Amino acid sequence: MTMPSQLRRTDVSDLGADSLPAALARWARERADERAVTFVDYQSDADGVAVSLTWRELDARVDAVAAWCAGRAERGDRVAVLVEQSAEYVVAFLGALRAGLVAVPLFPPSPLPGHNDRLAGVLADCGPRIVLTTREQADGVELFLRERKLSGPRLAAVDVLPQAAFDPVPLAAEDLAYLQYTSGSTRAPAGVMITHGNVVANARQGYTAYECDAATTSVSWLPLFHDMGLVVGLAVPVLGGFAATLMDPLAFLIRPQRWLQQLAATPGPAVSAAPNFAYGYVASRTTEAEKAELRLDHVVSLGDGSEPVLPATLAAFYTKFADCGLAPRMHRHTYGLAEAVVMISVSPAGSPPRQRTFDRASLAAGRAVPVEPGAEHGSTLVSAGRPVDQKLRIVDPETGVVLPDGRVGEIWSSGANVGVGYWGRESAEVFEAVATDADGEPVAPYPGRAGWLRTGDLGVVLDGELFITGRIKDLIIVDGQNHYPQDIEVTVEQAHPAIRRHTVAAFAVAGPSGEQAVVVAERAKQVAAADVDTAELTAAVRAAVSQAHGLALREVKLLEPGAVPRTSSGKIQRSACRARYAEGTL
Repeated sequence: MTMPSQLRRTDVSDLGADSLPAALARWARERADERAVTFVDYQSDADGVAVSLTWRELDARVDAVAAWCAGRAERGDRVAVLVEQSAEYVVAFLGALRAGLVAVPLFPPSPLPGHNDRLAGVLADCGPRIVLTTREQADGVELFLRERKLSGPRLAAVDVLPQAAFDPVPLAAEDLAYLQYTSGSTRAPAGVMITHGNVVANARQGYTAYECDAATTSVSWLPLFHDMGLVVGLAVPVLGGFAATLMDPLAFLIRPQRWLQQLAATPGPAVSAAPNFAYGYVASRTTEAEKAELRLDHVVSLGDGSEPVLPATLAAFYTKFADCGLAPRMHRHTYGLAEAVVMISVSPAGSPPRQRTFDRASLAAGRAVPVEPGAEHGSTLVSAGRPVDQKLRIVDPETGVVLPDGRVGEIWSSGANVGVGYWGRESAEVFEAVATDADGEPVAPYPGRAGWLRTGDLGVVLDGELFITGRIKDLIIVDGQNHYPQDIEVTVEQAHPAIRRHTVAAFAVAGPSGEQAVVVAERAKQVAAADVDTAELTAAVRAAVSQAHGLALREVKLLEPGAVPRTSSGKIQRSACRARYAEGTL
């Protein structure tokens, strides 16, 4: 199956920088006093306090960090960024890159469950020479490093480093820029090696796909240590020379309306992106009075990725905010993963992402058979569009043979944005896979690439558009039948009012006669625990799953709000649920 690259509508020919630090230096010369980045602080003031840096100011701050780092590390050494969400994060990350070092975008220590264990594991894996933080976080970071016996790196607070001139070191496209650690939703975290050429290529692709220009403002609450947050909130604006407005993820979770308020406040075209759950969350939490104050006609693109895009969520969001000027044509279903920086494909601009309904049983058997919308036993998927300046194939994961349109297989990608491997691990089988046609002849990857990236995701192409059907490792196979967990999860959400939306995980566990399916879900916050008849809820879920999927559940577990494990970007961690269930710790 062959997919042509999506046609580019935005001219990016003048974005000739070969690295993000070089792009920053250019805009510091050409747009010195224009706003580069703003962080809106809701912690000190519930209405938000905006702190901004111009391009000239950002460039000078980055020079200070680069000068300090370059005097204490050698080319290729790792620099861990343990900075809270802020403009200082941008300064720290770009300073490490400008010094010719390898940034590792992370986060400060926190009492959140599992947070510090993951941080310690990543630091042990990448072995940083330097740790960058802020004055406010420095004592806590130093204590954390000492307690975890990670006291080797030099520590610096980027917000108190003195101004210093710095002659940028030459950066080649093949030089490592940073390690993007995966969120670990389906495996242990691994550091994807991203080169300067990789991130510039994907930033250009994002600039094109989201129809950005010099007047654009990017608005993002996504954490900057996450792949989508780093690209949407930092890489694309820096390469494109337009302003970025950043918020803390917690500020969004406490009052999601703030996201739309910041979009409304932009003086010109605005772009943003978020996981699918955020669209339903902000729609459910915004009052009519708050909605009346929002004008969002100037929004150009709203990216949606990192988890399955649900038709019901899109309908709820755009119905809710239609009076504010939002329209489904602004929505851009974006498919990608950290191994490709972030973006592989995106739905086209100017029209809503296409929705297609397929026969569920045929889809599970590996064939996309269209049926009428609303058909019984149908599964409606939202198109992820076409690849952006890269190649994509649907491949039989067992044989490596490229499949024809309409067949479900593993999504393989090849492009200038694909990383070069996992840090400290043999990863050629993931990043340099060989695809063949039906006659056994090799299928050429993107020029300059050694092979194809195996995404681990399942998809199908129909009429030239990509539809994501699930993850290989998440498939539930019971009695020889394939079941996609996201289909089961939607059914469970709707089975009983005491189940909290977007908190359901379905996964397979080993049973005495083969795999069996288990479902866990959180109790809805508005329903008191004493008011839940657990037996009645369990019976309702079992009946709904049996009727819709022909599947008998081994167990249904109802957990307290917040108890289902999630990744840093808000995705449900099915593998973590499975592991904790097996351990009896869920």
